[in-house]
Amino acid sequence: MFRQYWQIKENYPDALLFFRMGDFYEMFFEDAKTASAALSLTLTSRNKNDPDPVPMCGIPHHSAERYIARLLAQGHKVAVCDQVEDPALAKGIVKRDVVRVVTPGTITEDAYLAEGSENLLTAVARCRKTWGLASLSVSTADFRVTELGSAQEAADELARIAPQEVLVSEADRHHDELRSVLAALPNAAITWLDKEFFDANKGLSQLCGHFGTQNLEGFGLTGMNAGISAASAALAYASRTQCRQVAHVTRITPYSTGDFLYLDASSVRNLELFSNIATGSRAGSLIQVLDFCATPMGSRLLSRWLRYPLRDISEIGLRQDAVDEAKSDPVGRDAVRRNLSGMGDLERLRSRIVLNRATPRDLLALGRSLAALPDLWLLMSQRFKSGLLGGEVLGDDLSDMASAILDAVRDDAPLSVREGGIFRSGYNADLDEVSALEGDALGFLARLEAAEKERTGISTLKVRFNKVFGYYIEVPKSQAERVPAHYVRRQTLVNAERFITDELKTFEEKVLGAGERKKSLEYELFQALRERVATEASRIWAAALHLARVDTLFALAEAADKNGYRRPLVNGSQRIEITEGRHPVVEKTLEAGRYVPNSIMLDMADCQVLIITGPNMAGKSTVLRQTAVTAIMAQMGSFVPASRAELGVCDRIFTRVGALDNLSLGQSTFMVEMQETANILNNATKNSLVMVDEIGRGTSTFDGLSIAWAVAEYLHDLKGSGVKTLFATHYHELTELSQSCPRVKNFHIAVKETADGIVFLRRLAPGGTNKSHGIAVARLAGVPELVVERAGQILSVIESSEADRLRRAVRSRKIVRKRQGSVQLTLFFPEAENGPSEPSETGSDNDSTPEAGQ
Repeated sequence: MFRQYWQIKENYPDALLFFRMGDFYEMFFEDAKTASAALSLTLTSRNKNDPDPVPMCGIPHHSAERYIARLLAQGHKVAVCDQVEDPALAKGIVKRDVVRVVTPGTITEDAYLAEGSENLLTAVARCRKTWGLASLSVSTADFRVTELGSAQEAADELARIAPQEVLVSEADRHHDELRSVLAALPNAAITWLDKEFFDANKGLSQLCGHFGTQNLEGFGLTGMNAGISAASAALAYASRTQCRQVAHVTRITPYSTGDFLYLDASSVRNLELFSNIATGSRAGSLIQVLDFCATPMGSRLLSRWLRYPLRDISEIGLRQDAVDEAKSDPVGRDAVRRNLSGMGDLERLRSRIVLNRATPRDLLALGRSLAALPDLWLLMSQRFKSGLLGGEVLGDDLSDMASAILDAVRDDAPLSVREGGIFRSGYNADLDEVSALEGDALGFLARLEAAEKERTGISTLKVRFNKVFGYYIEVPKSQAERVPAHYVRRQTLVNAERFITDELKTFEEKVLGAGERKKSLEYELFQALRERVATEASRIWAAALHLARVDTLFALAEAADKNGYRRPLVNGSQRIEITEGRHPVVEKTLEAGRYVPNSIMLDMADCQVLIITGPNMAGKSTVLRQTAVTAIMAQMGSFVPASRAELGVCDRIFTRVGALDNLSLGQSTFMVEMQETANILNNATKNSLVMVDEIGRGTSTFDGLSIAWAVAEYLHDLKGSGVKTLFATHYHELTELSQSCPRVKNFHIAVKETADGIVFLRRLAPGGTNKSHGIAVARLAGVPELVVERAGQILSVIESSEADRLRRAVRSRKIVRKRQGSVQLTLFFPEAENGPSEPSETGSDNDSTPEAGQ
């Protein structure tokens, strides 16, 4: 047995082998030690009396899915090895083979999958200076590939994809750039494959063979060598884990990141698009606020739209038109959403059917979903006319497939094929016959017993069954002399005799075989039905894509209606004007009407860089985040939380917001801050939107102010035209930039001072401020009064001492600036007699700044 075990195990060295033995899956050797620790199982041993006993542990086969899910959550892979022949017919050791390998990125079973989230496998390939990323969802068959020009772009895209498992070549294990790319996904499972998986020439041949084409021109992959290498690796690995060809993957879609709003890894994280920074959970994220989807398919598509906001104005407009129409018809919208809520996950159901993993309940769920399509398509064709919702884009109603399934499968279909009881009466004559025989066994025995009592006159005669002797007639010993001659004695007991007759023996043979014949026949019929449905996989997928899009658009309409969002004007200008904007997540944490909206105006002529000052906790970061989030929502086709919004399409959004240490890579808070800043300065364009929050706070005051000043000037002058920027800072000296940089404007978060302290008004007002209110914030935070009072004393001394030299130097400087964006290092000169006056708390800074917070 162990020889067989090792022959199988050597093919799956990186997986825990579940080795089927009877009603259990057993694990041996190191696998047993690992599994027992991960699953809290008792570690025992085989051949305990042997000098070197084999460690082992086991689980009941019917509980395997639960244990596999726990192992996957801990990053393990599981190879499931089943008995592939009937033990009763086996000659020697029962044949066993691995029937599936479950890994974090190749899951197809609903038990392990989050309904509304994609589960992705991404392969990373290098070809000279080009990086190829191919992402495959085995559970839905979505397959996409792209190429990037640098390791940083590859890291950003990998972070945006957020796969559960990443495939990389063993040959690149020590490649420094690859390590930096993989660092973007610290929680993903990394699988190292032989370099043969990534051979571009073999990959081209393999992909053509899989898709049945002579070349890949029809898919648009011509010349994408790195992308082809990655795609072939992903497909080959998926086939290996499924132990069959992944025939449900019928297309591959190349894409360019340039077609979408570019969001780097720090922006996805800092803006909390998919998870809350503090908790790591979906609660408190933008996707949670927007996800009113009624189906898992819609939720996954909504997530993809949020990851990939559009840049094409006409495509954005098509989505907006659909959202607008659905929002304007609440009755029709509710009817559609009610219909959608009863739909199964057609994408994943289709995949399991083609992979021969579908259960009877899967088919039943598919049949019921397809049966609802005709009414849904009719409803939509009657009420909605926009480009993405109208009748001409709706799909095949698949009523023939619905009938084929529902006419066959019972409403109480079992979970497992082997349980039996799958098909309706009348579906198959042979099945009806064996079912009748099995179902009428008790009735036959009752009729036989009554007939034999009457025939023999033995009123105490009984007809019974047990597993040892089968069916028999039992007669008390006192009546044994009265039994007919054709009764054949089978067993003698103390008080009774047991007999068999030809009639009872014939019945026994029929009944005992009926159960097995029924199970075998049902399995054959189910396989045939599943294969028939699989031939229509392309039709099912088309319907799934239509449903997902409808669901996503209606979810955005529902979010707009429930949350008071308005349709933004998205155009090709370089202007961003948001009137009474709100943060969609933060407002949900407050009582209705408590959120203070703020207005923002950015353009390339007058208000390009907004310097925003104010105390901590006042709301500077929220203003930055809500502006970025509003732009993202607008470009994904959503309505936005504002009374009015006009937004020119952005190519990139950068956020230098907050600071997180990356100690695992030896990076301090300040290093992370500078790397994010460098990324902005090196990659921003005039069409980008930049959010900078409290840059320079991770180092000394002099260094921090110098860096913040230089960065703000650089963004103002970037490539001769500058970039739209919101620059929140605690360095009030930066308000002086408005004197030398014509497109810099100053704003502050208003604060009201009272006898009891300060009140945050949360309102963005024009002009700078020279007060941090740090001590007042400390008092609000609960710092002991003694410490607060002492801090006030020290502040008074500092503000009147030579330590104020920096502030005075900045405000009296003569700055020599080069017009191409670089800044000379000697910025500060002795104070001039008539230097600029210090800004007041009311915001007067001699700027002719328009209102932006009222």
